[in-house]
Amino acid sequence: MNRLLQDWSFTQIGGGEGTKDGEWLQVSQFPTTVHVELLNLKKIPDPFLALHEWDVQWVGESRWAFKTQFSVADDEMKYSNADLVFEGIDTFSSVLLNGNEILKTNNQFVSYRVSAKPHLKVGENELVLNFDSAFSVGRGIEKKHGKLTLWNGDSSRLHVRKTQYHYGWDWGTVLNVFFPGFSSLFVKIMTSSFREQGLWKPVSFHCYENRVVDLDVRAQVSESLDVKLTAKFSYAKQKGYASFILKRPDGSEEVSASKMPTDYGGSDVSFTFHPGQLQLWYPVNYGEQPLYTVEVQITDLEGNVLDTRTQKIGVRRVRIVQEKLENQDGLSFVFEVNNVRIFCGGSNWIPADSFLTTVTPERYRAWLELLVNGNQNMIRVWGGGIYEADVFYDVCDELGILVWQDFMFACGQYPAYDSFLDTVQTEAEQNVKRLRHHPSVVIFAGNNEDYQIAESMNLELDYSDEKSDYRETNFPARHIYERLLPAVVEELSDIFYHRGSPYSGQGKVTTDRAYGDLHQWNVWHGTQEPWHNWDILAGRFVSEFGMQGFPNIRTVDYWLDGDKSERYPQSRINNNHNKATGFERRLEATLPRRKLQAFLRNGKVYVYYTQIMQAETLAAAYRLWRRNWAGKGREYTAGALVWQINDCWPVTSWAIVDYFLRPKPAYFTIARELRPYTVGMTRKDKQVFPNDLSSAQFTIETILEIWGTNSTLVDKKATLEVTSFDLHSDCWRDKWSKEILLKANSSTEVHKGTLPGQPIRTKNSQIPKTIIVSARLIDENGEVLARYSNWPEPFKFINFPADTEVKASVDGESITLSTNRPVKGIVLDVEGPDVKWSDQGIDLVPEDPQTIKAIGLNGRELKLRYLGDGTA
Repeated sequence: MNRLLQDWSFTQIGGGEGTKDGEWLQVSQFPTTVHVELLNLKKIPDPFLALHEWDVQWVGESRWAFKTQFSVADDEMKYSNADLVFEGIDTFSSVLLNGNEILKTNNQFVSYRVSAKPHLKVGENELVLNFDSAFSVGRGIEKKHGKLTLWNGDSSRLHVRKTQYHYGWDWGTVLNVFFPGFSSLFVKIMTSSFREQGLWKPVSFHCYENRVVDLDVRAQVSESLDVKLTAKFSYAKQKGYASFILKRPDGSEEVSASKMPTDYGGSDVSFTFHPGQLQLWYPVNYGEQPLYTVEVQITDLEGNVLDTRTQKIGVRRVRIVQEKLENQDGLSFVFEVNNVRIFCGGSNWIPADSFLTTVTPERYRAWLELLVNGNQNMIRVWGGGIYEADVFYDVCDELGILVWQDFMFACGQYPAYDSFLDTVQTEAEQNVKRLRHHPSVVIFAGNNEDYQIAESMNLELDYSDEKSDYRETNFPARHIYERLLPAVVEELSDIFYHRGSPYSGQGKVTTDRAYGDLHQWNVWHGTQEPWHNWDILAGRFVSEFGMQGFPNIRTVDYWLDGDKSERYPQSRINNNHNKATGFERRLEATLPRRKLQAFLRNGKVYVYYTQIMQAETLAAAYRLWRRNWAGKGREYTAGALVWQINDCWPVTSWAIVDYFLRPKPAYFTIARELRPYTVGMTRKDKQVFPNDLSSAQFTIETILEIWGTNSTLVDKKATLEVTSFDLHSDCWRDKWSKEILLKANSSTEVHKGTLPGQPIRTKNSQIPKTIIVSARLIDENGEVLARYSNWPEPFKFINFPADTEVKASVDGESITLSTNRPVKGIVLDVEGPDVKWSDQGIDLVPEDPQTIKAIGLNGRELKLRYLGDGTA
């Protein structure tokens, strides 16, 4: 018998701004947290609006209590066991049942099961949880064990096993926090934030005679794709029987085992299947995602069911291939599923809200469907958030999304004293057990950027030393990442373990681009390279990179909360909704603006320009790195995960979709670069000095390179059609085509030559012509498989013609766009409610109209913006 405890109330211990002393208030939902309830009761202003986040800082430093009463019947008292199960408590609490302390908690990431029977009574029982401030307790622990180094948030967070972004991050609800980037840029800033407290996961009352304590199902798939399925399950040693059933995706029985005695406290079964007997699980666009159901049941000797445990599993073979490459140093870092090597194009994921209990299953699904609809196949659960809700991984299993799962350590010099290691051990064991059956989870990584902390701060980190007791160094958490976590993962799962992200291995530093995974921040941070240099910034697997862009203007207006006087880019409220140090300079350095003062006062124009620069920057990265996926043995870049897909509150950040699930143009440009077939181009100036003794005599020739990509597993014949335009000429064009073969699961180089229409220059003062090159891939049926227009960069040097005309022909929810001149970065909008657009950030050239869908247009007038439209 298992039931949820739902009827809860809460109070501020000792009274204060939240409640009067002794006043208990009914919660509006459960699970819940203090901020959510105070907001619902209108006892605090909405911290997402205006500057109100600074008006609620007292909440996280106060003490709170939650209580409920539940009735216990006579028949429930007859069970041998009666437990209270707490799936998640945030973070430091004392739990009292009928006045008796039964539990003290200290880790948000673990669940607790406590025997309640000694303190239960028939009739009404009272359960009370008294919460201490995680911030205040953490500061006390820090005083005892010492202050450590970090990026983002208050240093006390390093001693507290609580979601780290609650202490503030450079996209979170806090001001002046620095981004985890490169060593020359790091600063340490003390901050405050929304530090939640409460019961953030369900609480249940469980009466039973016996129960399934653990279930470990593993499908080991060989290179020949035969399958060995094993299952181990444990329970209390009692007389009775256990049974096992594997059900096919359609619900019919595949195999079973029954009448296994439960006397020994555990059972195991094993089955072998030949290739093809079981359906294999594949990532999205590589095959199907069949899910089998495992059902374990235990009964007493008379056949009465005591407990049943079920799990959905997928059958797949996953390897991380690290092998030598042709013509380049280092090793690959390739995800291989069922012997198919996968280019992983995807995103990083942060928690979807500052208040975790508000994220519904529907919101999780909406986010993950956006990912798949954007042609992405991998998501990285970042180490400063949470081990996500079960529904998150369930949907990833269903949709075919590969999950890179960090352990919850981020941007810090974490400790490794005994009590800390004890709770981390429990946390790791519980979460590996909880996640290991999901076919989507393909890698565990020990931390986010903690090795970079050690490198940048010159901590004791000798990559060649694999034997020392790291707890005796000033980088003690290396013991966690290289001893504790890998041992847990190896013992409890078959999932690949990676020591950190980024992490190179092979004794190399984390910035080595020839090994492991890389966080490439040298466009936004670091050396602040132009985005067309992404090709020389490539790594074997780029697990973080990004560029900021404002969210939808509706989202900006939401946080302005009606204050029209603040509706300009650098207003106080807008600045408060961007937490990245130096964002003003970094954003404006990339923008092609002319009328600077008008530009800086026009919110809508500024939003557009930051969005289109973000879109161009991120699309270029995927385009150039996907070129490096050049076939087996030449997987020079095997994945790119943008930072980040989502936001946890309404904010200007690196997200490609804002808090309200409104995609920015970057979402669409990335989606185009991750289609099954793409075409890409670069132009590079080649300078030649004929006389070694002279720097004044030279020639500059612009070289155009074109390639195509094919992520399918079969070769594809296509026609490459290339048209060049002079932006300022009505009559000059150059057009040619040729038949090409796009190799399967690879990029293919298809052309290299002089840029048409661009004269060879002999002086730097000679301004090159503004030549736009449009390339299309056309299949045998005349369908356009892919298109891309290559423009000279930077865009701010371009003089856009005033006579450009873009026409929009509307037919219901279809919009066909055409133009008389090449156009860069078309974004469509309407007044009023959102429209669901099929594409945005579009480049358009003459005689190549494009049609997009606009669901919800409802006859409204289109508003259209593009670079050079006269607004800035």
